[in-house]
Amino acid sequence: MSNFMNSARAGIVSGLVAITPVVALAQEEGSTLPRSMTIDNISINGTEYNSVTIRSEAPLHIEFDDMSTARCEHDSDTMSKPHFGRNGELSEREYKMARIAWSYFEKRFQPETGLVNAVGSYPSTTLWDTASYISALVAARELCLIDKRTFDTRATKLLNTLRNLNLYQGEAPNKVYNTETGEKVNYANEAGEVGMSALDIGRMLVWLRILKERYPYLANSVDNVPMRWNFCNLVSDDGRMFGAFKRGDGSTQYVQEGRLGYEEYAAKGFALWGFDVDRSMSPEPLKYTTIYDVKVPYDGRDPRIFKNQNYVLTEGYILDGLEMGWDLPTDKSHDGMTASHGWRAEFANRIYLVQQRRYEQTGIITARSEHQVNGKPYFVYDSIFADGYPWNTLDPTGEFQPDRAAIAAKAAIGLWALWETDYTDILFESVADLYDPEAGFYEGLYENGNGFIPLQSSNNNGIILAALLYKVEGPILQQVNEATQYWETAYSGTDIRDNKCHPRMMEEVVPCCACENPTQLDPVIPLDEFRYCRPVPTNGETAATDCRPEEHNLPAPTPRKVLGNVCPKPGSE
Repeated sequence: MSNFMNSARAGIVSGLVAITPVVALAQEEGSTLPRSMTIDNISINGTEYNSVTIRSEAPLHIEFDDMSTARCEHDSDTMSKPHFGRNGELSEREYKMARIAWSYFEKRFQPETGLVNAVGSYPSTTLWDTASYISALVAARELCLIDKRTFDTRATKLLNTLRNLNLYQGEAPNKVYNTETGEKVNYANEAGEVGMSALDIGRMLVWLRILKERYPYLANSVDNVPMRWNFCNLVSDDGRMFGAFKRGDGSTQYVQEGRLGYEEYAAKGFALWGFDVDRSMSPEPLKYTTIYDVKVPYDGRDPRIFKNQNYVLTEGYILDGLEMGWDLPTDKSHDGMTASHGWRAEFANRIYLVQQRRYEQTGIITARSEHQVNGKPYFVYDSIFADGYPWNTLDPTGEFQPDRAAIAAKAAIGLWALWETDYTDILFESVADLYDPEAGFYEGLYENGNGFIPLQSSNNNGIILAALLYKVEGPILQQVNEATQYWETAYSGTDIRDNKCHPRMMEEVVPCCACENPTQLDPVIPLDEFRYCRPVPTNGETAATDCRPEEHNLPAPTPRKVLGNVCPKPGSE
């Protein structure tokens, strides 16, 4: 046998002609043996062979089929069930997109910590962006972009780093971490701390739950991550979420965090781990603004009083759809065609429809979300509605930045996955080829014609991968792990759980005698307010099904008549 032997994966070769990647056969210095390679399970001109060994005295290159159209074998727990939007296996083009999106996480991976840079080569990240990396990791495994060993190596390395993070004030993860060292840093990536984000932590809790549900052998490692965190200042007794920031004098200010769209999504992350965040999952205070005849919901808290903008953006709604199917955290039915958190599905359809109508009325292709931009201000909230105005693009200081409005790639592909319409086909074509094949998808395409945004990010590529996985499998959270959970049993009956305000998972609340006949509460959104989903009354939240944007009946825009600059004299030619 040759000193160089490599067993390749199964391939199909016709007349010994194949396609990339290219493999060079090597020979040790001084060896007189020919170069050789053995390939198992191969078909040549229609004849099947258990193995074929190729030898050559001269340098030889063998090209193998890259299996770009290969499909994964799904077990019964992850088999695709009918779900909102697009259903089915990925096309060859879509599978290529998945591979390109994953290339970002190969290029920007930090092997010492298992973290991935949030944006390009800059070695910094947040919990939100790290959750997007987990979404990419899960999608890459489920779509067969990586094998189990690669997945396990990356997942365990990352969980080890998350388990040992240096926490803000010893409570919970800092807002920012250095990806090379895993140390908490400020926004300049210098050693220090800046605060905690309940929204970022909520998104991380969603994806930690997905990890341990889909891969029960990782559950113990997953549970040990939030076990260290103290939730006393993150979740209030009345079910609201609080973040924190560090004042100039070094003290900590805790502030209610989240607005309509994002707040309910992040709250579901806490609820999945047993926290009572019902108030954060409710839409009140709620207001509406009518844009192109669509009653668009927005957060009713006045930014001038609460010092927090009420941006209406796409991302919070599409994440809820892709990851949880707009279901309640307690829903384990796996019914992809019924959203048990009905008003979330109803509002998501409005968020989609108003963007389609803007395109139909103005010709501006629209898929709006927050995103990175090249140069100052580096980041914008590209809103559907904010600060009293529709289609308002603002930087973090509140400055109007209309030239930074863009078709966000993650929003476009997310909408495409969740709604199968002619308009989302246009969105798909707008961004499907905006990528560097070795570094992932660009952030998006500027609305004003200034080309694409020449930046790649973890959040953008992670959401694109999640959207492609959704098409194949439906909502990504699949609550099928019935095993005993360490999170539920650890330190049960001790003060440790109370000291960190962890939920008492091993206790069952018995109704008191005064609660035998509770008053039936009216639904948050009246049944006759459902316009794009059919409401399904239940004993709790109203569910929703048959969700789809209706065809609008607005007249097509017509040219306005104006007088010309010159007017010919009567009778003149």
